[in-house]
Amino acid sequence: MSTSVLFDVPGPRTRARHRIYSVVSILVIIAAVAFAGWRLYAEGQFEYRLWEPFLTPFYIAAIGEAWFQTVSMAVLAILGALVVGVVFGVGKLSDHAFVRWPCWLVVEFFRAIPVIMLMILCFYTVFGGLDIYQAAFMACVLGLTIYNGAVLAEIFRAGVLAVPKGQAEAAYALGMGKTQVMTFILLPQAVKIMIPAIISQCVVALKDTSLILIVTGVGLTRVAKTMPQEFHNMVPTTIVITLLYVITNLVLTGLAKLAQKRLVGEKKPLEIGATSMVDEADGLAAR
Repeated sequence: MSTSVLFDVPGPRTRARHRIYSVVSILVIIAAVAFAGWRLYAEGQFEYRLWEPFLTPFYIAAIGEAWFQTVSMAVLAILGALVVGVVFGVGKLSDHAFVRWPCWLVVEFFRAIPVIMLMILCFYTVFGGLDIYQAAFMACVLGLTIYNGAVLAEIFRAGVLAVPKGQAEAAYALGMGKTQVMTFILLPQAVKIMIPAIISQCVVALKDTSLILIVTGVGLTRVAKTMPQEFHNMVPTTIVITLLYVITNLVLTGLAKLAQKRLVGEKKPLEIGATSMVDEADGLAAR
């Protein structure tokens, strides 16, 4: 059994106590879910007429189209945010003050603005001339791109700084320039270190697509807004839309973790740099 210097390995009594805590917690959760289900049943929220739209092909197709629209907004925002994050994250590490300080100002400014305010601003200023739903779609994508790009810029910067300095020093010793060191040495290793944080930010971006509801409903939020008005089934609609968000986030997280395993294997982030340094040292010694 591997041990950690941060805490002592729990003994038999502690493990038994933790098992008791786990059992009690599970029972409490089951009791809470059962109570909520009983309350919904008592209020008539399980009546067939309230759930019938989710079994009708026409409405299933409409929900599927709305789900695809929500996923499209999230994917476009994430891709744009990755580009913005790399550009401004690397810019904040520049040796030139005229590059570093503007990048710092942009990142700190947009990180401080609530994303919902960015969506409203983009909707009324940038896309005001479009159809309301097209404008809402584009405003959601642009707002999420700017905000998450600013957050990812800090994540990229932290990831680059987390790479052991010996990596860059060895590359400079081999005659590589700073651009080459950043592109071929630091960024690839930094991305591996940052994958868990990037995954979390992707999940946040998908959930934040719902904030565009403050302007008008787009994607799943449009279904959540219009369907209860027609069928008076607010609770069933909320449950179904929530489950779609949860399932989508679980799938997104699973795909991201699969990509992480293919890139990093089973190594821990701190082991990546150490392994690379050993391989580099062996290579230099062979020369």
